[in-house]
Amino acid sequence: MTRWAMVADLRRCVGCQTCTASCRQTNATPPGVQWRRVLDMEVGEYPNVKRSFVPVGCMHCEDPPCMHVCPSTATKKRPDGIVTIDYDLCIGCSYCAVACPYQARYKTDLASFAYGKATASEEQGFDPKRLAVATKCTFCVDRIDAGLAKGLKPGIDPEATPACVNSCITQTLSFGDFDDPDSNISQLLAENQTFRMHEELGTGPGFYYIWDKKETV
Repeated sequence: MTRWAMVADLRRCVGCQTCTASCRQTNATPPGVQWRRVLDMEVGEYPNVKRSFVPVGCMHCEDPPCMHVCPSTATKKRPDGIVTIDYDLCIGCSYCAVACPYQARYKTDLASFAYGKATASEEQGFDPKRLAVATKCTFCVDRIDAGLAKGLKPGIDPEATPACVNSCITQTLSFGDFDDPDSNISQLLAENQTFRMHEELGTGPGFYYIWDKKETV
């Protein structure tokens, strides 16, 4: 089986928000909607205080709460682990947004643009089906599927890899097949200490965070 997953190396992230900008450019999301966000956090106590930057978004959970509360079955999980939304089935009730512990879902009722009138890129990427329905990060599933059809490898070949991963200037973000022990992210997870956000809730997030190197015995 294939289980697509993302890894963020928190030792590398500098909070530049390039992934956020790339996601917005690729998906033409409206103002206030950020499928890929970067949290800016202060940790420690004076005088030992430092900042940490944490990329967040849809975690593409193994057991997604959003899917279980959806009354129209619009939210589904593919066999490869990607959680999708069928805009034709979504009734815009926002139950999924309430159920999501990662605050990763958005609903936009009316079309809005950064400068009032749509720019060329916004007009090109505008999708009327995304109005009055739930939206979120899709792991750029269209790029993944199109790349696989061409024989490309997601996470390795840029054309088949999520836009946020391609744009990351510090190589904080990685993407690949969690179920393949030889994949790029499996090697990262094997070599480093990681955690998953709100893992105690039993959602089984498909997004892992590296925070230190594994200690060698």
